[in-house]
Amino acid sequence: MAQNRTHRIVLAQPAGGPEVLRIEEQALPAPKADEILIRAAACGVNRPDQIERLGFYPAPKGARPGLGLEVAGEVIETGADVSGFAVGDEVCALVSGGGYSDFVIAKAGATLPRPDGLTLEEAAGLPETVFTVWTNVFESGALQPGETFLVHGGTSGIGTTAIQMAKAHGARVIATAGTAEKCALCRDLGADIAINYREEDYEVICREAGGVDVILDMVGGSYVQKNINIMNPGGRLVSIAFLQGSRCELDLMLVMLKRLTLTGSTLRARPDTEKARIAAAVRDHVLPWIEAGKVRTVIDSRFELDDVRSAHERLDGGQHSGKILLIP
Repeated sequence: MAQNRTHRIVLAQPAGGPEVLRIEEQALPAPKADEILIRAAACGVNRPDQIERLGFYPAPKGARPGLGLEVAGEVIETGADVSGFAVGDEVCALVSGGGYSDFVIAKAGATLPRPDGLTLEEAAGLPETVFTVWTNVFESGALQPGETFLVHGGTSGIGTTAIQMAKAHGARVIATAGTAEKCALCRDLGADIAINYREEDYEVICREAGGVDVILDMVGGSYVQKNINIMNPGGRLVSIAFLQGSRCELDLMLVMLKRLTLTGSTLRARPDTEKARIAAAVRDHVLPWIEAGKVRTVIDSRFELDDVRSAHERLDGGQHSGKILLIP
């Protein structure tokens, strides 16, 4: 590839609302020995992108400039040490930055083949959500078949994926969402119980349902104590975001009495070796569910890359269900 090739990236400078987003054309570097260059067919838009745009989620050291954490497209160049991928392969990848672009450089270890049965657009909505759900629900949360799993924000990109993966694993699934329509989508995706948190008290309903064993929480704040209250002995609470804030007042007595585990994680700053390990686990355990039709990407809307501000306005509004995609 010619060394003077350029690509478009999306920057948020200064931090702020969608209006601060701008597209800049920059030189496109050649992939390093362990990297691949992807011609993007679609890029996923995620909540961490919003938080970075607002100035609260700085990119880790070494990340490519620009917003965006996931992409799908065609391999057009590979680094010297890359094996398992070749020019012309259709792939999806988790990246640490620069995912909103027409050409994206990804670590080969964090790249997956496009699953059979999915389009490239559908595959673009997989990496950030599937990697996150696998490591938090199945590794940290150790969800087992037959256990009861609760996910808050059931129609978010993470939520729609978590419902399907937990159900494919044989768990009983409870989800919360903010409208009757969103609750209906949760049930369509496999949730056994869908709770409209604006009209119902999820703590009461979960108690009546026999409690929960694993919770994936993106809310924080007042939800943390309520989550602890409804967990069964040996339960695991995994926090991955804090829409109500990361600070709260807790009575930890139930944590001791019920032998609960409170944990959480972020994905972006993990070492490349850790992301490669997660990718291998996803390839072994999750891709078969996807290819069997048990897990699919729920796409809310598509926007041209030039219309990235509208995509973030949709994200900020909170009315979306599933993934928002950018099409370069």
